Amino acid sequence: MTHANAPLTPAGRLRLVQRCEYRPIAHVAAEAGVARQTVTKWLRRYEAVGEVGLVDRSSAPHSSPTQTPPEVVVRIEELRRTHKWTARQIHLELVREGHQIAPVTVARWLRRLGISRRRDIDPTGASNRVIRRIVARYPGHMVHLDVKKVGRIPDGGGWRAHGRGSEAAKAVDRAKTKGARAGYVYLHSAVDGFSRLAYTEALPDEKAATTIGFWARARIFFAAHGIDRITRVVTDNGSNYRAKDFTRSILASAARHQRIRPHTPKHNGKVERYNRTLAEELLYAREWTSEAQRAAALDVWNIHYNYHRPHTATGNQPPASRLRAGVTNVMTQNN
Repeated sequence: MTHANAPLTPAGRLRLVQRCEYRPIAHVAAEAGVARQTVTKWLRRYEAVGEVGLVDRSSAPHSSPTQTPPEVVVRIEELRRTHKWTARQIHLELVREGHQIAPVTVARWLRRLGISRRRDIDPTGASNRVIRRIVARYPGHMVHLDVKKVGRIPDGGGWRAHGRGSEAAKAVDRAKTKGARAGYVYLHSAVDGFSRLAYTEALPDEKAATTIGFWARARIFFAAHGIDRITRVVTDNGSNYRAKDFTRSILASAARHQRIRPHTPKHNGKVERYNRTLAEELLYAREWTSEAQRAAALDVWNIHYNYHRPHTATGNQPPASRLRAGVTNVMTQNN
């Protein structure tokens, strides 16, 4: 497939072969900045099949002699589902049957077939891997928490505002070496899984004490919108969320604290998607000249997200429209 920076597209190749009708191939190749052999290749293909020959061909091999035969793949799946054997046991059985196959090849086919783990198949041999959506049934059923770490913006703006290597960026680097405050800002966010109502604060760290304080303020925000009952709080496995004090604070206000499976951020996907929206529409949508400026814009953007921005999960309506409480952006910001 032709990539964005390719010097020759099918239309460009056609122009090259047409020039070769009255000019030497070497001259045409030098002007195009490609090898003479490349121009010769396209010229021969054009002479053989016409313009169709100038289109990129598939890089897949015409034949794969070492590819596992389909009947062996069927046998691998049959042995796995019937006997629940491991890849090595299946390999030994196939060797006894006269097939030449490596244990690692059997393991790869088990992964491709989706039955590499024992919990993927029932005792009867049927697959039990059913992809289910994580759906909140009512406001407060699942509240998702997460922290996004972003670089602190120096006064005057960083390299995004002035460019890497600019005088302003160099001045910022010199100030950092002299002890100017740098580091990160931690954006703590809580998202209601039913309405997608979101609450975000920019805080100096992600310690357990800071997270507990954020959760207390988030509860007040949700309560103002009629979400008084919180059934489940979903977090990842960060150190602040594993702290015993944080767990106690959660269980004092919610029925359950659920930590997702390690290395599986999709189980906390609602707040992860919110973080992406936050980055695309606010954090990197414009140039910022100070951290205070971006923090002030974050407050305004929170109002826009909850009360004005259409959300596909709520029928292209703002998240607050899915809640019964008659709260407006004016009421919540001036209480």
